[in-house]
Amino acid sequence: MIYGEKCYLRPIERDDLPRFVRWFGDPEVRRHLRPYLPFSLAQEERWYERLLVQIERQEDVTFAIETNEGVHIGNVGLHNINWKDRNAELGIVIGEKEYWSQGYGTDAIRALLGMAFREMNLHRVYLRVDGDNPRAIRCYEKVGFRREGTLRQTVFREGAYRDQHLMSILRGEFE
Repeated sequence: MIYGEKCYLRPIERDDLPRFVRWFGDPEVRRHLRPYLPFSLAQEERWYERLLVQIERQEDVTFAIETNEGVHIGNVGLHNINWKDRNAELGIVIGEKEYWSQGYGTDAIRALLGMAFREMNLHRVYLRVDGDNPRAIRCYEKVGFRREGTLRQTVFREGAYRDQHLMSILRGEFE
């Protein structure tokens, strides 16, 4: 397990999948995620099987976020791990909305970055965030991510094209 102050990260288990179906069935949770349609349990099971292969190939690490009281509230991971260039893409979702804006995402990201930089020896972690998601942008900036640029009108949602920002943090900036 990887410990933060408010939460800890643990491996995702097959028993977590029904929770994902519930989370991703909620349009508000899904709003700023790449998948724009809800998932069935069968689809989540196929995703889980692919995740296990990606983990074995060391292309991906994904964890469940649990509060210190043991409540599974979301997931966080490093994706598209590039071992040659020492970088990876961060992704996070807090699926339990009553835990939004309480610092759990920030704490989970800090814990994951500690592992990324100290244990995995990564140099750079990057992400893409919707320009109209100020809560997420604030969280990433709090951890130390810096905006590198804007991908103009790259996402189509709710009848309009929207910008995304590319942000990253380097090992030296985290430490």
